[in-house]
Amino acid sequence: MLGVKLTPCDWSDPDAVALRAAQRIDIEARYGTPDSEPGPAPTADDITAFFLLRDGDEAVACGGLRAIDAVSGEIKRMFVPAEHRGRGFSRIVLNGLEKHARSLGWSRLLLETGDRQPEAVGLYTSAGYRAIPNFGHYADSDISLCFAKDL
Repeated sequence: MLGVKLTPCDWSDPDAVALRAAQRIDIEARYGTPDSEPGPAPTADDITAFFLLRDGDEAVACGGLRAIDAVSGEIKRMFVPAEHRGRGFSRIVLNGLEKHARSLGWSRLLLETGDRQPEAVGLYTSAGYRAIPNFGHYADSDISLCFAKDL
């Protein structure tokens, strides 16, 4: 897409902070709480990489990676605001995250999403992610859906 570019950024980048805040609002609308994540929230200290997708000067999507071990990572805070959905932005971010994970030597990506996020489930399954038993902090969560993909 002309004018669309995925670039790494600092966790504290103002556009990244704004998109993550918008994601929390979206989550609150779906689940009734802005803090429905069963696991520890990602922070600058544990995010391996974070990316912004810009359409021209506007940040339209984001996503990050958090290491699980030497060969696998977790997708975190992937988000496209409602007004930018349906334009393929999530797939661009996902492809970029997978490419970066491979560059780190990772061979597997895992993720958790919620049961009230059908757009996310559709994206991940169409991109080759398969449902797995809930892992880690999500193991006992009734609202979590977990997926994995070998890279």
